[in-house]
Amino acid sequence: MDLNFGADAEEFRTEVREFFADNRANFPTQSYDTAEGFEQHRRWDQILFDAGLSVITWPAKYGGRDATLLQWVVYEEEYFRAGAPGRASANGISMLAPTLFSHGSEEQLDRVLPKMASGEEIWAQAWSEPESGSDLASLRSTAIKVDGGWKLNGQKIWSSRAVFGDRAFGLFRSDPQAQRHRGLTYFMFDLKAEGVTVRPIAQLGGDTGFGEIFLDDVFVPDDDVIGAPNEGWKAAMSTSSNERGMSLRSPARFLAPAERLVAAWKANPDPVFTDRVADAWIKAQAYRLHTFGTVTRVAGGGELGAESSVTKVFWSDLDVEIHQTALDLRGSDGELADSWTEGYLFALGGPIYAGTNEIQRNIIAERLLGLPRESQGQAR
Repeated sequence: MDLNFGADAEEFRTEVREFFADNRANFPTQSYDTAEGFEQHRRWDQILFDAGLSVITWPAKYGGRDATLLQWVVYEEEYFRAGAPGRASANGISMLAPTLFSHGSEEQLDRVLPKMASGEEIWAQAWSEPESGSDLASLRSTAIKVDGGWKLNGQKIWSSRAVFGDRAFGLFRSDPQAQRHRGLTYFMFDLKAEGVTVRPIAQLGGDTGFGEIFLDDVFVPDDDVIGAPNEGWKAAMSTSSNERGMSLRSPARFLAPAERLVAAWKANPDPVFTDRVADAWIKAQAYRLHTFGTVTRVAGGGELGAESSVTKVFWSDLDVEIHQTALDLRGSDGELADSWTEGYLFALGGPIYAGTNEIQRNIIAERLLGLPRESQGQAR
C-alpha cells in the first residue's frame, strides 16, 4: 500500500481546492431527483468538464486529464470536503464508462464518452426488473435480432436517473434457450426512442428521480451492443464490480460526514454516544486505507473482483451507521428535515441497491471463503 501522495498530488490538491472555493456559487441548490435540480446538476457537469475536472482519470481525448488513481483519491477528498454536490452523471461515468473501456469498441468510446463527461447525455441504469433484482441472471426482458439491430421488450424498475435522463444501459435475454448466465446481451438505448415509456417512482423523501421503464419493440442498432451478443454477463460483471467497489463510493464520501459527526459530538459531548461516534470515524478511516490498498493493486495491473462485495457491504452499512448516529445525537431535533435527514433517507437504500447485502454476503461466502452453496432442500 502506497500512502505517499508526493508533490504532484499535493499540487493537484491545491488546484482542485481553489476551483471549488471559486465555484461555490455554482453548486446546485436542488436535488437531482427533481426536474429543476436535475438541470442544475447537468450544468454543474458542464462546468466541471470545461475545467477539466469532470472525469480526471480518463484519457484527455475523452475529456479527462490522464490523472493517476492517487490523484483521483485526492480529487474526491477535496470534492466532498468542499460539500460539492452529487453527480447526476454518476451512473454513466462510474459504471457504464469502465465497462466501455473494458468491452466497448473504439467507435463507442468516441461517440459516448465525451457527451457523458460533459453532462450532455445523462445515463440511467436499466438493471433491475420486477421479478429480478439482485438475482440479475433471472431477468425476463428480451432482445430479438432483426435487420440492422435488435428489438427490445420488457420492463426495468428502480432505474435511477430514468425520469430525467437521456439514455440507459442494461442487460436483455437474447437467447431464451441458453443457461442463466449465457444468452444475455448488454445494450445501450435511447430513453426518448419510440416504444419507450418511463414512469416516475416516488422515493422516501418524495422526489421522483427513480423510474420504471417499459419497452415495446424498441429498436436498438447493432452499434449499441456492448461486447459480443449473448456474452453480456461478462460485461455486466464489470459494471457491477465498479458499482459495488471503489469507483462509485470513494472514501471521501464517508470521511466528510464522519468528520461532521465528530464536530457535532464535540459541540454536544454526550458520553452516551462517544463510542458510536468514535466507531463511525474509525471505520471511515479504515475504508480510506482499504481504498489506498485497492488503488495500489489496480495501479499495479490488478482488477476489482469478488472482493468488491466486501467493500459494498462495508460502505453501505457504514453510511447508515454515520447518519443514524447523527440523528440520535440530535435527539428530538433529529426529525427535522436537513442534510442529515436527507442523507439518512438516501443511506437506507445503500444495503439494497448495487446488489442487496444479503446477496453480497452469499458471494463473499461462496467465492471468497469457499463455503458450499446451500442446497435447495436444506432447511433455512
